Amino acid sequence: MNKLQNLLKGIIKENPVLVLVLGTCPTLAITSSVLNALGMGVAATVVLLCSNMTISALRRVIPDQVRIPCYIVLIAGFVTMVEMVMHAFAPSLYEALGIFLSLIVVNCIILGRAEMYASKHNVLDSAIDAVGMGIGFTLALFVMSSIREIFGNGSWMGLEIPILSDNPISILTLAPGGFFVFGCLIALVNKITKGKAIKKKDFGCAGCPSAKICGKQPSACGEQAAEEKGEDA
Repeated sequence: MNKLQNLLKGIIKENPVLVLVLGTCPTLAITSSVLNALGMGVAATVVLLCSNMTISALRRVIPDQVRIPCYIVLIAGFVTMVEMVMHAFAPSLYEALGIFLSLIVVNCIILGRAEMYASKHNVLDSAIDAVGMGIGFTLALFVMSSIREIFGNGSWMGLEIPILSDNPISILTLAPGGFFVFGCLIALVNKITKGKAIKKKDFGCAGCPSAKICGKQPSACGEQAAEEKGEDA
């Protein structure tokens, strides 16, 4: 995979929200407003970029036995810095995002890229991966929040839209509406990619962080999966 493919994969093929289905908590919670969604996307991208580059640079120094706690400490440090900057320069956005800004620490996208990519690649490739995933995450939030705000509130980025502002579909701003839009976007991506956004082999034991503990070889797991599939048939 070249650097351009590495950058673009996070937009559609491995979109962290619509394909990998990660970070669904902030996705559903803050996408009733476009401004909040963009703020969350930018904040998560900055944390992802900084953590990926740092973890990649320290990958040969961090002991394998304590890598996850070390990753979390590093991520928490960057989240704290982002919170402080946002609190100082964008207090209204800071208040709007609330607890979800702090929860970036345990966002599966951040920790997942640290474990699955940054810990195995150089700093430049890890930075490119972080930017691509961050763009994919932000675009997913932007599209979802635009749909929910336009049809749910009759506005876009706080600006009222004629006709729609007088006839809003209020349920789209609530949790059921969020799940509905989320499901529709996942179905749309699946349709666009014809169900091939990620191949099944990408979920094999070769990429599993617990493969060493499990002790199984990818081929053995593949044979076991084939046997189980045969028994189900």
